[in-house]
Amino acid sequence: MTASDEITADPEFPSTGTTVGSSKPRLLGILGPGLITGASDDDPSGIATYSQVGAQLGFSSLWLMLFSYPLMAVTQEISARIGRTTGHGLAGNLRRHYAPWVAMSCIALLLVANVINLGADLGAMGDVAATVIGGSTTAYVIAFGIACMAMQVLIQYTRYVSILKWGTLVLFAYFGTMLMVHIPWDQVAWGLLVPTVDTSKDFISTVVAVLGTTISPYLFFWQSSQEAEDLREQPQRDPLVRSPAQAPNAFARIRLDTYIGMGFSNLVAVAIIITTAATLHATGTINVDTAQQAAEALKPVAGALAFLVFALGIIGTGFLAVPVLAGSVA
Repeated sequence: MTASDEITADPEFPSTGTTVGSSKPRLLGILGPGLITGASDDDPSGIATYSQVGAQLGFSSLWLMLFSYPLMAVTQEISARIGRTTGHGLAGNLRRHYAPWVAMSCIALLLVANVINLGADLGAMGDVAATVIGGSTTAYVIAFGIACMAMQVLIQYTRYVSILKWGTLVLFAYFGTMLMVHIPWDQVAWGLLVPTVDTSKDFISTVVAVLGTTISPYLFFWQSSQEAEDLREQPQRDPLVRSPAQAPNAFARIRLDTYIGMGFSNLVAVAIIITTAATLHATGTINVDTAQQAAEALKPVAGALAFLVFALGIIGTGFLAVPVLAGSVA
């Protein structure tokens, strides 16, 4: 068996062929924790942040997404490696290697942050549903919360992960919205490749908001925990502390999965910033506090269809992010 055969035969790299020699790694089978984690980063509150960035600073803020990409990719890869190596998530490793108060303090901080984020995401989903369909925002919030909870409790883990993986397709709605508006691509290229830096309060707040949105603790906990959970569901895999021979292929799979997932996440953020910069910033609308406001502000500028696609994307991303937020702290 050749070295390439060993890679494709390894459970880290699902193959398409019936024989080892003719098989090729399936990208869809390789993508998993990294892709889902990256997609969940574009939650409704994140969409609100990117919309505010685009509306306030225009195309000059795009370079921040290139700057944040290697930071989030490396951080997430480290988190995933911890889960795959030890067979435990970040919380489990904190509990095993440090004093109990360290783990409890970290989890308490994560709990507070995630509960606030969950409320913001469910609230945004409810507001958007009420705007598009009509009815009570509170009723939608309760319905969305129950639906997310029921899916996590009642659906088998492997099937639920598959649902989340396919659910990442909803993020293409923001690429569709971007294509519905007129975009000065020369300004986009300049804003993406030439950093614009100043010392104003608005700019500093924007940098903090972007880094806080793209590099979030719940993403660390989720991806490491999902790697550990996948070990229990796939008996061919063992924690690397017990089977170090699996490490090269495991780390290669994690890197590919994570870098693609984080890249997809940042491309979606870039699409949102471009859309709001080309519409809201260009027309002088610079104050956008929520994802719902961003969607509503798009309607008179970009049309009803752009508003609808942008709004439905908020609900779809909420169904991706809420389980990750809840699962990471659980």
